[in-house]
Amino acid sequence: MADIILTTEGYKEKEAELEHLIKVKRAEAAERVKTAREFGDLSENAEYDAAKTDQGLIEARIRELEETLKRAKIIDGEAIDTTTVSVGCFVRIHDLDYDEKSEYKLVGSAEANFAENKISNESPLGAALIGHKVGETIEVKAPAGVYSVKILGIRK
Repeated sequence: MADIILTTEGYKEKEAELEHLIKVKRAEAAERVKTAREFGDLSENAEYDAAKTDQGLIEARIRELEETLKRAKIIDGEAIDTTTVSVGCFVRIHDLDYDEKSEYKLVGSAEANFAENKISNESPLGAALIGHKVGETIEVKAPAGVYSVKILGIRK
């Protein structure tokens, strides 16, 4: 199995989520199941079914997080070399086709969140940027077509 790339910040977020699920959500779900069980006939008990489904989702997420943390390869933000684009750095780009400037943090796929401007190193843009320097223009091969971006800056 391959390593899962996480920044130090991403690793800590996943650890905190796992701890919350184990210490808080798991107990809440068990209590909901117990309460719903007291309503009587389980074959026609919608509350019980919903509580068991929620409990199953929580347990699945706990297993997923445990596996992610076990396989994590942590990228230390302080050790990042900003002469070239790498996982863990912020990259400011200029989309030459749309004449738009934006900044993204390049992260592993388990940490990607486009709403927070965190793009995966496995995404078309992330993969295209890896290893390039400020001032370079790169062609990005995306599902919607090929477009060009210029790297304006790299920072920690």
